[in-house]
Amino acid sequence: MKIYTKTGDEGITGLFGGKRVTKSSPRISAYGEVDELNAVLGVVVAHSSQTLVQSTLRQIQNHLFILGAQLASPNSDPKIERITASHIDFLERQIDVMTESLPPLTHFILPGGSKTAAHLHLARTVCRRAERSVVYLSSLPEEPVDSWVMMYINRLSDFLFVFSRLINQVEKIQDIEWVPQKK
Repeated sequence: MKIYTKTGDEGITGLFGGKRVTKSSPRISAYGEVDELNAVLGVVVAHSSQTLVQSTLRQIQNHLFILGAQLASPNSDPKIERITASHIDFLERQIDVMTESLPPLTHFILPGGSKTAAHLHLARTVCRRAERSVVYLSSLPEEPVDSWVMMYINRLSDFLFVFSRLINQVEKIQDIEWVPQKK
């Protein structure tokens, strides 16, 4: 199988099911940003030697492939696996367990800390951008988006924030609190 097909040379691509759309369509943007998020998580995994980071993020990367395929299949193709309540429950359980071991937030946190935590903060911002694209797509009457997709990506950004704090704690690096400068 060749990697290049030349079918997209004029700015058109195909969705699952065969429908052809422009590469600038909101649906392509949404799943493209989910793909970018997945790549950023791959960078986090590549730069971390922690088993917790690798195993947890690999599972989430698999979820993001499901989510991307679901976005690329707007007609609810029964052959495509779907994001469900169980995927969201997974994230919520992880958030709850991590939060128990973290000190309560008293300030906003600046993105950073350890290299892994900083990469997780970057992933969180990419996740928020992907979420905005998915929400925009869902606002279009002709572009259906399953509500589980929107819930998952919203919860994932929360997970990435809490996970970055946990990694800083594990690596014995203080979160960087934002303290407004008085003029």
